Amino acid sequence: MALHTARRISSVLQRADIFRSIDVKLERARAPLASKHDVDLVFTTKEKGRFFAKSSTEVGNNEGSASLVARLRNVFGGAETFEANLSLGTTTRKAFNVTFTAPLTSDLNTYGEMHLFGLERDHSSFASCTEGLRGAKALVRSGQMSHGMHEFAYEAVLRHIGSLKPDASLRYFLPIYCSVSLTGAHNSIREAAGQSVKSSISHTFVLDSRNDRLTPTRGFYLKVTHEAAGLSGDASFLKSETHGQVSRPIFPGVALSFAARSGLLWGLNGPTLFSDRFQLGGPASIRSFRPNAMGPRDGLDSLGGEMYWSTGVSLISQIPKKPEWPIKTHVWVNAGRLDNIDKCGPPPLPFACAYAPDPARSLTHNVAATLAKPSVSAGVGLIYNFDIARIELNFGLPLVASKSDGSRRGLQVGLGLEFL
Repeated sequence: MALHTARRISSVLQRADIFRSIDVKLERARAPLASKHDVDLVFTTKEKGRFFAKSSTEVGNNEGSASLVARLRNVFGGAETFEANLSLGTTTRKAFNVTFTAPLTSDLNTYGEMHLFGLERDHSSFASCTEGLRGAKALVRSGQMSHGMHEFAYEAVLRHIGSLKPDASLRYFLPIYCSVSLTGAHNSIREAAGQSVKSSISHTFVLDSRNDRLTPTRGFYLKVTHEAAGLSGDASFLKSETHGQVSRPIFPGVALSFAARSGLLWGLNGPTLFSDRFQLGGPASIRSFRPNAMGPRDGLDSLGGEMYWSTGVSLISQIPKKPEWPIKTHVWVNAGRLDNIDKCGPPPLPFACAYAPDPARSLTHNVAATLAKPSVSAGVGLIYNFDIARIELNFGLPLVASKSDGSRRGLQVGLGLEFL
């Protein structure tokens, strides 16, 4: 009982992130009313410095950045943290984030956070524009990922699509029979240019039992996010996204990994916006396709989609006789598709439809049509694990591709945190 209590208290103190070291000893109880079997738990701690600053390089999914971080611990004496971050990068050209975090319960399982953030993303590799964001987010996070963590959040964001390239798409033409129906159809990049405001609430659930975050050989991962926008502003939608992964060892030094992702964006009042749509493709998404180059397209611009699915199976092996090396080999097959939700469907007569959506084009029919026409790729490659990221060098072939998909045959390098 005493050991269990000591471990529980030590765990709470470690999660506070204000102590450099924590030592515990069992001593005979000194209280006058203590029985002979009672003991005292004596904790000896060394506190971390209250102020911390560092510069670093960071990597995300096919993105690198340099950042400067300043952190103030234990701001008001209750394990609160204030952090400011400024970074310059490749895809995200510049970004800042100011965060205040405070525990809401004594066991430190529930935290509240306030964020002020801004960033500028370069989308020119797949769409002829840049996107700027300025916003605030408040959230409550409860639980631990190994047992299930919930996050409830409110976010208000001002978005701006600008810096259009000369060849930015003019208009995304739809079949004439849908031209006046509110089907959630995509606009071109030029029509998407300008400002929009999103005000949304969201819930995220994460469960992670994997033995390694980058190249797991056993365990399960699940992340489910639901978002509703339309409290104010221009964006009005329901959005849901699910990520899952299962890994199992099948032979000594060989593991089988299966991953799947899906997402659905349902516009509530008119067309969905470019900033809210899903993008698909790339070495961290569906290999042997160019990053964000799958799905609806207008000329050179990928316009994003309202519904996607992707899945991958990988057979990961250690280098023979070198199990300690961070390099591994893998054989993989990926499949997926990005589409719009077509609420109109084919017309019963030429130039008819536009005022009454075909009831046959239900969400079920949209999902079935998307599942029936996957893009597929396969290949082999090498995996190298850093402490903070995973690098892949793959040789792959697109086996099946839609006409609008941007495929890539041959060698492809991927850098990121999450892979299929």
